[in-house]
Amino acid sequence: MADPSTYRPAVGSIPESPGVYKFRDPNGRVVYVGKAKSLRQRLNSYFADVAGLHPRTRQMVTTASSVEWTVVGTEVEALQLEYNWIKEFDPRFNVRYRDDKSYPSLAVTLNEEYPRLQVMRGPKKKGVRYFGPYAHAWAIRETLDTLTRVFPARTCSTGVFKRAGQIGRPCLLGYIGKCAAPCVGRVSAEEHRRIVDDFCDFMAGRTESMIKRLEREMGEAAAAMEYERAARLRDDIGALKRAMEKQAVVLGDGTDADVVAFAQDELEAAVQVFHVRGGRVRGQRGWIIDKVEEVTTGELVEQFLLQVYGGVDEQTGVGEAGEAVPREVLVPELPDDADVYVELLEELRGGRVSLRVPQRGDKRSLMETVERNAKEAFARHRVKRSSDLTARSLALSELQEALELPDAPLRIECIDISHVQGTNVVASMVVFEDGLAKKSDYRRFSVTEGTDDTAAMAEVVRRRFARHLKEEADRRDEQGVAAEEGRPRRFAYPPNLLVVDGGAPQVAAAARSLEELGVVDVAVCGLAKRMEEVWLPGESDPVILPRTSEALYLLQRVRDEAHRFAITYHRQKRSTSMLVSLLDDVPGLGETRRKALMKEFGSLKRLRAATVEELMAVPGIGRRTAEAVQMAVADPAPAPDEAQPAAETTLAPQGPAEQGAPRPGSGGTAEVGRVAS
Repeated sequence: MADPSTYRPAVGSIPESPGVYKFRDPNGRVVYVGKAKSLRQRLNSYFADVAGLHPRTRQMVTTASSVEWTVVGTEVEALQLEYNWIKEFDPRFNVRYRDDKSYPSLAVTLNEEYPRLQVMRGPKKKGVRYFGPYAHAWAIRETLDTLTRVFPARTCSTGVFKRAGQIGRPCLLGYIGKCAAPCVGRVSAEEHRRIVDDFCDFMAGRTESMIKRLEREMGEAAAAMEYERAARLRDDIGALKRAMEKQAVVLGDGTDADVVAFAQDELEAAVQVFHVRGGRVRGQRGWIIDKVEEVTTGELVEQFLLQVYGGVDEQTGVGEAGEAVPREVLVPELPDDADVYVELLEELRGGRVSLRVPQRGDKRSLMETVERNAKEAFARHRVKRSSDLTARSLALSELQEALELPDAPLRIECIDISHVQGTNVVASMVVFEDGLAKKSDYRRFSVTEGTDDTAAMAEVVRRRFARHLKEEADRRDEQGVAAEEGRPRRFAYPPNLLVVDGGAPQVAAAARSLEELGVVDVAVCGLAKRMEEVWLPGESDPVILPRTSEALYLLQRVRDEAHRFAITYHRQKRSTSMLVSLLDDVPGLGETRRKALMKEFGSLKRLRAATVEELMAVPGIGRRTAEAVQMAVADPAPAPDEAQPAAETTLAPQGPAEQGAPRPGSGGTAEVGRVAS
């Protein structure tokens, strides 16, 4: 660990202006980003007596090896630059608002011709309107089940929607009146969008006008002696009122507000937010965050305002953490520079924003409710944290001792190879930091030379560390210029431990590649599946870890995650190869048109489900070619005389190689990764 005094800036060299600063580690990676009204005053505080610093601040300054800063004109500019750098560099020691759970929202896909109502999790997308978040997905489904009686909008997937249009029959919801069935033309696209717009208006809080309109229509139907229509409208009004009863009125003045509360100790804090729209609680959300410094509640409020509302997209009005800026934000304590944050929020919202601490009445009562929720969430997290932190620390310590490493392996990378008898060879690289998966650093490799496990392993290790050495050399030559100009380098951060999926041959291949490149500061080990043995380079006998060892559990999680990521990529590549081979013999289909089809449909399954008209929508594809493509990719039906009796099939099962499956291991769900060249 570095001594902060070795890189302390010269006395008087730090300006007293507002600005943003970055701490970097010996590899040039940004580990912390901060802002200050006075850079000199703030930075000098980091170079005081190390023993007197907050535990995580002490760890940060001893991990770093340099500090740099950028002067800005105003505090608002400093806030925006700090947010952009945190988003770009993902510093290890910065507070990040990551959900303690994945909250579902009710999403309306307004960017589609026939918008769909659905449950959606994860990051917000452009062109999609969100309501919530909700505590449970079943709450959304209950709401949809009630409201689709009144607003019969589409809720089915794209595949179901297209299939219903092809066969000319709607799904069950279309028959029971809970979908207007635009798939079969019962309503036009414009009529369906009007239904969706009415649904959005109701969910946005314009409920009274909707109910009054239906009551007026019910009265007109009754006066015209259209009693069946009047009865349906009566039932619709009842359904809307039942849906409204499930959302408690907490603010009688119909306020749009976010109510924020915290519960904390010296290391972490729990954040809870109630989203109140039209006086009703429309959603709830929570985070658990790390505290890098000893911060006050007001400073936690600063971080919340910056990260939850910061980076709002101009078109969607939604921030990076998925929240639009409301008219009022109620907090337990105002930050020191409250006016600066109000100015930033008003700029993001495009209108007036009130930031204040509620003192009495309904808003104070609601704040107390949110505080109770924050305390309960934090209590649950502390029980979980006590076991998780202990287990992770123990696993890293056991690995350091068992493998005789100089330091605990805070960053572990694992490489796995996947193929079928030497074809479609791919590899995955997964990364664990502090015992937790860091999916943003995952990589995928398409292996070009190696056709077996050892050759492929040698190639992937050589490519990964050759890129690291090149980027390290570039960084030294440019003296940090590249880091100022753009994004962090892809492979500039080496691991403490490289794990390969396999035994002695795979470990030897990885070690040879590292030796050829001159990399001497990365430890290598392999985990063999059969007996879960740990192999080290040059050792004739493996290291046997106890079955109850936390170190073994960690290695198994890393290995299994690498295998899951590799086999997902392999299946994707194999599907693409099969699609190419089927299209090779289609008359009139050249290389350019084949690539256009692959780009449009992406997989054999989607291509088989496509209609002739959908195929003809691809540039260059006419009707005859589209029909030929359909015939080429159609599922082959076995001839009656070739069918095998069930008993014979049972007695002579195929082996994995005959089935065309990848080598044994655990599969998994699809993960997004980046292909490394």
